[in-house]
Amino acid sequence: MRRLDHREPAPEPLRGGIVALGNFDGFHTGHQAVAREAIEWARAEGRPSIIATFDPHPVRFFKPEVPPFRLTTLEQRQELYLAAGATAMLVFHFDATLAGTSAEQFVERILIERLGVHGVVTGEDFRFGKGASGGVGLLRESSLAVRTVDPVIDSGAPVSSSRIREALREGDPQEAARLLTRPFAIRGVVEHGDKRGREIGYPTANLAIENYLRPRYGIYAVTGRILATGQELNGAANIGVRPQFAPPKELLEPYFFDFAGDLYGQEIEVAFHHFLRGEAKFDSLDALTAQMERDCTEARRLLAG
Repeated sequence: MRRLDHREPAPEPLRGGIVALGNFDGFHTGHQAVAREAIEWARAEGRPSIIATFDPHPVRFFKPEVPPFRLTTLEQRQELYLAAGATAMLVFHFDATLAGTSAEQFVERILIERLGVHGVVTGEDFRFGKGASGGVGLLRESSLAVRTVDPVIDSGAPVSSSRIREALREGDPQEAARLLTRPFAIRGVVEHGDKRGREIGYPTANLAIENYLRPRYGIYAVTGRILATGQELNGAANIGVRPQFAPPKELLEPYFFDFAGDLYGQEIEVAFHHFLRGEAKFDSLDALTAQMERDCTEARRLLAG
């Protein structure tokens, strides 16, 4: 899939495209509805379809102190957009220059002149430009063709990234997966740890959580995917600060059942399916090991179902 940079002119084959305009972190059912409209419109007119995103998220620029909240990395979004059928991904690199760009300049200089956009699909509430002064009304006043998509309503409320984040913070990965249409997944490179898991018979693959949203700390039934090979694995994972061991260190630590390979240095993706329990400190390593055995038995049961 081609990746466009908003700071560079679009190559000729991708000019005249239809852009799904938004941030689309998570790419949940509401985002998918906007993307689907853009892709179908583009196909009907023989144009390229392009799904946009902002990276970093504007909130990270304006409020760098906010705790991590991303549901996807840029690479994950690109894969999701490709699977949806888009021709290309457009990345708006959010920095001081873009933050200071007026709404009118955003439309005329970036979308129309630099990128050669023909049409835009977005939600009615999408805002852009300095001070978030631009909206659908300004888009319609330009030479762009514009379509809007209504929010996707679920259980009486719009599907939103905020709802998904709240579900994950509450330890409800199944609700998050329902709204996302897939499990929430953290991707990272396996790093060397202190080998505590190996010492007690449960070797784990240690991943830094980086800029992802922190779901509720605890034990989960998970699946893993080795990106280089596509191999799928079942397991149980702890995400949190490991209160049993000192000093505290925030990690995602999946233990994969029936796997004896070497994952160090490999990129894997860990998907959260079921919350089993919160983090806890046990009186002894024997008590911890006994609980881990029960956790793994329950995770196997849930994943088999």
